[in-house]
Amino acid sequence: MKRKKPSSTTTRKRRKLPFLTMRLYVTGATPRSSKAITNLRKLCDDYTVARYKLQIVDVYQQPDLAREGQIIAAPTLVKSFPLPLRRFIGDMSNTANLLSGLEIRLLTNKSPSPGSDQK
Repeated sequence: MKRKKPSSTTTRKRRKLPFLTMRLYVTGATPRSSKAITNLRKLCDDYTVARYKLQIVDVYQQPDLAREGQIIAAPTLVKSFPLPLRRFIGDMSNTANLLSGLEIRLLTNKSPSPGSDQK
């Protein structure tokens, strides 16, 4: 008995979503580090439909990883997969910049704010 070939729509559904691999370098439990962790987790939970792996590295506790990653400022986010490699420095509060750099596409268009002009 021959098996039916799956239709193209079936194979599309089976494709795995992209998997983001990121590493966030922080300096201890400083307010800026805490804010970066909170902002990044919120961004990933709110905007990614993809799966992601986030490793948080304290450069004081693991200086070898910071040296290996050539980290000169903290907090620093390094997106290593999918390529290209990207680095973001700061408290991760600029959502638009992060979404663009991480290549995360918004699925829904947000309605313009009441005071904005559309021409």
